[in-house]
Amino acid sequence: MAEETQAGSPLAEAVARVGDRWTLLIVEALLSGPRRFNDLQDDVDGIAANILSARLRKLEADGLVLARPYSRRPLRVAYELTAPGRDLAGALTLLAHWGSSRTEAEAPRHDACGTPMEARWYCPTCARTVEEALPEADVRYV
Repeated sequence: MAEETQAGSPLAEAVARVGDRWTLLIVEALLSGPRRFNDLQDDVDGIAANILSARLRKLEADGLVLARPYSRRPLRVAYELTAPGRDLAGALTLLAHWGSSRTEAEAPRHDACGTPMEARWYCPTCARTVEEALPEADVRYV
């Protein structure tokens, strides 16, 4: 019964697509632009070639990554995020911020001025910041 409840939730959908360590690190590496397989393997510390290959295929099947050929003989591709893949940048920033608050790691910083960034919930209809992160009375998942 727990599986039925989780299957339709937005979080369950997200976890099914990008909910493992390697996938999130691959997406992070691709946020800076297209990368070749060997570059990704160097950027994602500790990932085995077969795991990287499998995750890239899954990301491509899910429409989050696009493989563009840069050589026909032999066939070689560069991987890049699609628009839905780039949409994960905000979620990764939130996870990085959360992680930095629990370790010695530094919080994400604004490139222009170097100030540590803060995440805030904002309602565009009301044009205001929602002070409490996820109060059950104010926030619904649709």
